[in-house]
Amino acid sequence: MVYVQHERVTAMNKRVTIEMPDEMLKLVEEYAAEAGAATDAYLRDVIEQHLEDLHDIAAAEAAMQSIRDGEPTYTLEEVKQRLGLGD
Repeated sequence: MVYVQHERVTAMNKRVTIEMPDEMLKLVEEYAAEAGAATDAYLRDVIEQHLEDLHDIAAAEAAMQSIRDGEPTYTLEEVKQRLGLGD
């Protein structure tokens, strides 16, 4: 018999401290309360969503550049036809 030990690796959280104006903190706390979340969890979610948005924007810009560079595009009907997915 062979025994294999698996080590579970988890991401380490790092503490980050930021400074913000009192008015901004008040808004964050209000939005967090409306969302039913703790302020720190709400800020993590907002930052994560913003990072995902930046990734999506970069992908869209790359796709637009490909089109500008002459990469062919296809309509949905052309794709269906090429894949044999006719109506």
